[in-house]
Amino acid sequence: MVVGICVGETSLSEVTFISDKMPKVGEYVTIEYDGKKVLGMIENLVRGNDALNVDINDFKAIQKISKIGVEDNYIRGKVKILGDVNDNLRLPRTPVLPGTEIQLADNEILKEIFKVKNPIKLGSLVNQSDVDVNVEANPILSRHLAILAMTGAGKSNTVSVLIDQLLGYDVPVFVFDMHGEYVGADFSNGDINVIKPKLNPTYMSFNEIKKLVKIPSNGYIQERHFRKAFNAAKNQVRDSTAPTNNFLQLIYDILEVESKEEGSDKQIVDVMNKIDDSMEKYSNLFDNNIGNILSNIKIGYVNVLDLSQSDESVANVLVSHVMRNSLQKRKNAVHGNDTDTLDFPVFFILEEAHILAPNKRDSDSKRWIQRVAREGRKFGLGLCLVSQSPKTVDHDALSQMNNMIILRLVEPEDQRHVQSASESLSQDLVNQLPSLNVGEAIVLGLMSKVPTLVKIDEFKGRRHGDDMDIISFFADIKKKEEDEIKRQEQLSLEMGYNY
Repeated sequence: MVVGICVGETSLSEVTFISDKMPKVGEYVTIEYDGKKVLGMIENLVRGNDALNVDINDFKAIQKISKIGVEDNYIRGKVKILGDVNDNLRLPRTPVLPGTEIQLADNEILKEIFKVKNPIKLGSLVNQSDVDVNVEANPILSRHLAILAMTGAGKSNTVSVLIDQLLGYDVPVFVFDMHGEYVGADFSNGDINVIKPKLNPTYMSFNEIKKLVKIPSNGYIQERHFRKAFNAAKNQVRDSTAPTNNFLQLIYDILEVESKEEGSDKQIVDVMNKIDDSMEKYSNLFDNNIGNILSNIKIGYVNVLDLSQSDESVANVLVSHVMRNSLQKRKNAVHGNDTDTLDFPVFFILEEAHILAPNKRDSDSKRWIQRVAREGRKFGLGLCLVSQSPKTVDHDALSQMNNMIILRLVEPEDQRHVQSASESLSQDLVNQLPSLNVGEAIVLGLMSKVPTLVKIDEFKGRRHGDDMDIISFFADIKKKEEDEIKRQEQLSLEMGYNY
C-alpha cells in the first residue's frame, strides 16, 4: 500500500513525504530506489490546509473557506531511515530521489527484522498487533537497560515481563524490591527466592561500618578506637560468642568497657555518641547467623531482596554492599586470582533508581551502581535501572544504559534528561512520549535492530503494583460494619430482645 510520496530535499537519515491518507506514527515503511529496499519508520505527522493558514483572523472567512476548501487538506510526514533491508540494515550511501513512492512495510519483512538469536518477547507492534517484538537477550544482560515512565504507565508490568522471559534462559535475576511488588509474584518460567534484607557483619568491610557511624575521614584517633572495637566485635561474631545480633551495640559495649579502663577519653565518648546516633537507624540490619548475602543467589530464580520494610538509609547500605561485593567477586572469578568468587553472571534490577542513584546527591549506593554500570559488562554483571522520575536519576549511570524501554513520559525535564543520556532517542520520538497509552513503549538500543513502538504484553502473575482501589476499600469497611450490626440485631432477636 502506498503511504505517500517523497518531497523536498532528502537526506541519508530522513525524508519528508506528502500523503492523501493518514498513516500512523510508528509504522514501518519501505522505499525502493537505486536497487535498494530501505526500511524506515514514520516519526512525525501533521495535517494542514494551505487555504486555512494561521494568518487568517476572520472567523466568517474561515467558515466559508472550510466549507469549500476541503480538497486543499494535506498530510505531511517524516520518515527516519533505518537501513537497507537486503544489506543487514546498513544505512544507504545515497539519498532517496524526490517523487519516490513510500510503501507500508509488509509483515514478512517485519517478522524477519524481529527474528533474533536469543529472543526476549516484549509484546507486539502497536500498529500491527500480529507482529511480535523480540529483542536480543545478550545486549540487555551485558550492556544494561533502563525502564523509564511516569507513575502508572506500566513499568512494573514491563519489568515482570522481562524477568519472566529471562528466567526462560535460567538467568539469575536479582531484584532490589523497594515496595514488595515481586515477593508474591507468580512467574511461569521460574520461582522466587526471597532474600532477607540482613547482613552478616563478618562479611562487611571496616569502611562500610565506619560510614554507617559517620566517623570523619580526618578523625584519626576516633578511627583508631573504632577499628579496635570493630575487630574485637567481628571476632566475637566469627567465634559465635557475640551476645547480640546488633553489631553496632556490640561495638558500643566494647568501647564502653574500654572507656572505663582508660578513663573518660573524650575521643572514645565521641565515637560512642556517633554509634548511639546510628543505632536505631541500623538496628535491624545485622544478623550474625546468616551467610554472605551473595551466597543466597540461585541460578534460574528471581532473587528478590525485599526492601519494602527498610528505610532509604538501610537500602543504601544493602545496595552498595551487594554491588561492591558482586563486582569484586566477579573480577576474582574472571581473573582466577582469588578463591572468594561469584561463579556466574547476575542481572540486577534496581527499582526506584532515582532513590538509589540520585542525580544531585552523593551516596554509596550511587557510587557502586556507577562502577557496575561502567565495568560490569566485562565481568558478566548487568544492570536494569527502573524509575518514574528519570530527571532525578544519576546522568552518568543512565548514560551507561545502552538499551531503553521508555513508556509514557509527560514532563519536559524528564524527556530532556532521558534524551541527553541516549544517542538513539530522536526529538521526533521524544515528542511521541506524552501520547503513549498505558503499556505502550518506545524500545531502542543494542537489543533491537530498529527503534520500535511496542504494546508490552500483560503479565498475569503480579499481585501488587497497581493503583489501590480506595473507593472499594472504604465500601468494604462500611459493608462489614453493616453486616456486624445485622448480626448483632439477629443475635438479640434470637435471645428474645425486641427493638
